[in-house]
Amino acid sequence: MEDQKYICVVCNFVYDPAVGMPEDGIPAGTAFADIPDDWACPDCGVSKADFEVYQEAA
Repeated sequence: MEDQKYICVVCNFVYDPAVGMPEDGIPAGTAFADIPDDWACPDCGVSKADFEVYQEAA
């Protein structure tokens, strides 16, 4: 799912593809899979590999 949110397992930062991160050069609508592999969490600096699918509470 391209609109799936991802959460940092270290600091709980949530990447929302609907918003993107324009300040980091990632426009709104960018799927997590399309973010460069060398991207790091803007809050704690861990790698993209330290993110997992975010499960919102129902």
